Amino acid sequence: MKDYEDRVEELGIEIPEPPKPVGSYIPARRAGDLVFCSGQGPLKDDEFLHLGKVGSDLTVEEGYEAAKVCAINCLAEVKSEVGSLNKVDKIIKVRGFVSSAPGFDKQPDVVNGASNLLQKIFGENGKHARAALGTSDLPGNIPVEVEMVVKVE
Repeated sequence: MKDYEDRVEELGIEIPEPPKPVGSYIPARRAGDLVFCSGQGPLKDDEFLHLGKVGSDLTVEEGYEAAKVCAINCLAEVKSEVGSLNKVDKIIKVRGFVSSAPGFDKQPDVVNGASNLLQKIFGENGKHARAALGTSDLPGNIPVEVEMVVKVE
């Protein structure tokens, strides 16, 4: 039997309460066995981990860390919606947006922060389809935003 909650603890990851929406939307919506997570920024302890554009204000490594925090916040949405990460069947899709300096083309390396974390937690069930997109700006000057679709039991 899978115990993703124990795996999260073993990895030293703390799943927070989901961040409060900053607009007219809900954090997550369940439709049948799918949970659609709203985009999350790198909010940790009520502060953004980093601000600015990756490739000028932040390094790829800082963007990678920010993407990990975004994924953790998405998992907080899932847990809030279904009660436990043990109800996750698999991660279906991840979409990462990277606020990028002109000419920056390493968005996949940044979004790997989210993807690698999900695979560490969920193993084969954490492998997913993905898009890693560059954008000129993100709300509040955050460097990364991640959203995901998760299949649950």
